[in-house]
Amino acid sequence: MSKIIEGLLYSESHEWVKVEGDIAVIGVTDYAQAEMGDITYVDAPSEGDEFGKGEEFGALESVKASSDMYCPVSGEVVEVNADVVDAPEKVNEDAYGAWIIKVKMSDPDELSALMDAAAYKALTDK
Repeated sequence: MSKIIEGLLYSESHEWVKVEGDIAVIGVTDYAQAEMGDITYVDAPSEGDEFGKGEEFGALESVKASSDMYCPVSGEVVEVNADVVDAPEKVNEDAYGAWIIKVKMSDPDELSALMDAAAYKALTDK
C-alpha cells in the first residue's frame, strides 16, 4: 500500500503539492513511484521556465516505463532539485522528500481544484 501524506494536495496525474506561501513544492507521489518501479532518470525543467496548470513539465523514466509529469498549478519554476536529477533513485526511496521543482504560483486559487489526502486515497484505491 502506498503512503499518502496528510496536509499535502494531490493531482489526478499523481503529483503532490506542498504550499509554502506563494511557492508550490511539487513532486510525484509514492503511488506513482511504486507503479513505475526503479526510477533511472528525471527530466526536469530549468529555473525560469513557466507552465500553465496541467502542462507537462518533465518526465520520469524507469526500467519499466516513462511517465510525464504535469504541473498542478500555473507559475514559474524558481528552483529545481538537482539532488534528484543527479540521483533519480531518491524518488523511490522517499517520494515525499524528493521534491522535483518549486513553482512561484501565478494563481493560487488553482489549488482548490486539487485533492486532499482522503480524496487521493480514494482515487488510488480504485
